[in-house]
Amino acid sequence: MPWRFGSSAYKRMASKDLTPVISNGVPVHISNGTTHENMNPSWRRSFPHICVAIISSFLFGYHMGVVNEPLEYISIDLGFRGNILAEGLVVSICLGGAFIGCMFSGWIADGVGRRRAFQLSAFPMVLGPPISAISTTLGGMLFGRFLVGIGMGLGPPIASLYVAEISPSFVRGTYGSFIQLATCLGIIGALLIGIPVKSVPGWWRVCFWASTLPAILLAVLMQFCAESPLWLYKRGKVEEAEVEFERLLGVNHVKSALADLTRSDRGDASENVKYSDLFYGHHFRVVFIGSMLYAFQQLSGINAVFFFSSTIFRSAGVPPAIANICVGITNLLGSIAAMILMDRLGRKLLLLGSFIGMAFAMIFQASASKFDGKMDAYFSVGGMLMFVLSFALGAGPVPGLLLAEIFPNKIRAKAMAVCMCVHWVVNFCVGLFFLELLDKLGSMYLYTIFSSLCLLAALFVKRNVVETKGKSLQEIEISLLQYE
Repeated sequence: MPWRFGSSAYKRMASKDLTPVISNGVPVHISNGTTHENMNPSWRRSFPHICVAIISSFLFGYHMGVVNEPLEYISIDLGFRGNILAEGLVVSICLGGAFIGCMFSGWIADGVGRRRAFQLSAFPMVLGPPISAISTTLGGMLFGRFLVGIGMGLGPPIASLYVAEISPSFVRGTYGSFIQLATCLGIIGALLIGIPVKSVPGWWRVCFWASTLPAILLAVLMQFCAESPLWLYKRGKVEEAEVEFERLLGVNHVKSALADLTRSDRGDASENVKYSDLFYGHHFRVVFIGSMLYAFQQLSGINAVFFFSSTIFRSAGVPPAIANICVGITNLLGSIAAMILMDRLGRKLLLLGSFIGMAFAMIFQASASKFDGKMDAYFSVGGMLMFVLSFALGAGPVPGLLLAEIFPNKIRAKAMAVCMCVHWVVNFCVGLFFLELLDKLGSMYLYTIFSSLCLLAALFVKRNVVETKGKSLQEIEISLLQYE
């Protein structure tokens, strides 16, 4: 019998064998009248499955940062040094691949299940890096980066889906923050492994080879993970959903979990939802909210900060290497804080505080141009680090988790794909026009625009986002029916 994460050491009990009793006025299921569990299922059952799933987020972060330090040496070895267009393509072509991968993520996740979708997302991340590593031409490098981008586009929406669907409600926010935390670790990992590139000829090839191991681990370990019970139920595989609920929540919580699913199922869970159905009728509101959250996330200027931090710090007299380390550590610390606060303060409050903090940080950035010497550097560096910290506390981790929570089960995968496509389009546009706008408008006016967009985002969150802390996905879906 193959080993499986969270497999039971005892025979699975049928739901009818679970007897409800009253404890402090609240029904609690016991097994055979002897075993008593707390109202909340153990987080330990789902934890290994979460750890495997966020490998995809680690890979996402790693490939976002892997060419940051080695780009100059790649251009020398492959013969395109000084070609700004070629250097830009090496950095950004993965965004095009990510957009394509993202477009198909909903179909794949709904068609073959979350586990198989993870494995499919790992495949281009296993194949692409070696192609880039052994390439001797610009074309080979770009082809490898494009393949990696497809995996990057598939991974994030599937990770958000899977983590939200298998997590117990009382730790779903914490587990959702693991996605952003893993992304930060991936970025830092790419920066660290790129350090020897200045002293070791051809080290940039090692940087690409190194990412194949976690991709292989994702594909292999996901074979032993649980499938999403919600996806199984949606496909009419109720008995298999019951088995996976037991693995993830424990035998005493199976009956209540299935009851929640049945209560939220209004008889149309098996309906074949088309992408066009998401843009009108009762689905449009939640898809609009999700798309706007991702649009505001990117219009805040965060990826301009990540992509061009070295340029901004250099203009303030700070060495780029130190700048990248400071940004990475700040992002990591903010992600850890978000992990702690997500299930305590709630999603909406973190989003509000995050966008407001980012707005004030951009005002600091804009004010830097009014000073000379050290004050300019203090305001520029301080404002950027405050901006990254504020982003990591809410605007970074919350949207992916929140949207997977508010989308009904039958549209969740496709709706996530649509919203992530908006993310990639806006991301690409900001990266494409940032330096040109910075040159034509100046830092003060451009950062003021970013600050205004952050305040507009906070207002949007205040008016449209619902709090989901501590609620099951089925409770959230039922509570949103009033808007249909």
